[in-house]
Amino acid sequence: MSTKLVNPAHLYDGAPIGMSQAKVDLASGLVFVSGQVDWDRDSHVRHATPEEQAEGAIQHLITVLSEVGASLRNVLQLRVYVRGELADCMSQLVPVFARHFYAVRPALTGVGVASLATRDTLVEIEALAKLPGHP
Repeated sequence: MSTKLVNPAHLYDGAPIGMSQAKVDLASGLVFVSGQVDWDRDSHVRHATPEEQAEGAIQHLITVLSEVGASLRNVLQLRVYVRGELADCMSQLVPVFARHFYAVRPALTGVGVASLATRDTLVEIEALAKLPGHP
């Protein structure tokens, strides 16, 4: 299997823990995007609210996809992890996802979790996409 690692230079560096921002299976054109969070290059959370963190994570997702010539239009599936009870922040998150994915309508799973990578991280978004033009 031929694969390509994707690690945009201005996103946080996952190499020390053995991860890439994404991995592309070149045969199938599938792009497996690691959980994106609202971190700066030094792994510090940039915003305080769930909707701001979701927006930041989506911007990182856009960056990763763009690195391989894809976009949000190519997203097949999203998994959204939210610290705490998912229902408590749905009214904040729905407008963010609707703005970015309304026309795309990927398969989506939302999961409330007890913790994420840091105490300040409230939202993490994982995606599966397909390279444009791939059968």
